[in-house]
Amino acid sequence: MGRITDTVKGILIINIIFFIGSSTLGDRAFEWFALWFPKNDNFQIWQLVSHMFMHGGTGHIFFNMFALYMFGSHLENSIGQKKFLFIYFFSGFGAAGFQLLFSYFQFGPGYQQLVEQGFSNIEIRNIIINGYNSREYLNYPEIMQNTVEAYVTPMVGASGAIFGVLAAFAVLYPNLPLYIMFIPVPIKAKYLIGGYFLLDLYGGITGQAILGPSNVAHWAHIGGAVIGFITMWYWKKNSFNNKRWY
Repeated sequence: MGRITDTVKGILIINIIFFIGSSTLGDRAFEWFALWFPKNDNFQIWQLVSHMFMHGGTGHIFFNMFALYMFGSHLENSIGQKKFLFIYFFSGFGAAGFQLLFSYFQFGPGYQQLVEQGFSNIEIRNIIINGYNSREYLNYPEIMQNTVEAYVTPMVGASGAIFGVLAAFAVLYPNLPLYIMFIPVPIKAKYLIGGYFLLDLYGGITGQAILGPSNVAHWAHIGGAVIGFITMWYWKKNSFNNKRWY
């Protein structure tokens, strides 16, 4: 897709540094820098940014950085550094917002049941943590399993920001033919990226992953894509000239 830009190169390097550092620090890195559910004691406000540079494994970071390498520089060359960074980080924030909202929907019903039974916040926290550590929560009713999992599951990865970049790319170059492995014919960007979005939408609604591992944060992908799409659609509609985006 052309020469890698300095901005994309910088983001790649920061992600690799974070990945090496988190591999060295282990669980402490995830306690500090992953995005935790706001009611969890590990939650800190900086995690809204730092989680975008954390990854759960080599496959996770490879596919995210590969997508950034393939599409990021081309997009930045078209819209400029400032707008590219805006889409990248704003999509990442949107992804976090969508995923946290989904987590609140998971967490709320079971939490409310415990409140109505007279448990205090400290007692509810202990029930959740003890149930998770002992794995007893797997025997709880589904409504309580969802509460425990929402509380204890952190969010990591640049996927939301990457999906924002992909969606913006599809808006800007909808008919550009793209090739992917194992498929010998080109597929237009709007169909390839749009199809991937629909797979995530299906996964978010049903909880079943068609592609990839079962612990994918589908709503983060959806949130990032929605923000990237809306932002680029607005810019394309209102700020495009025949030479360049500014």
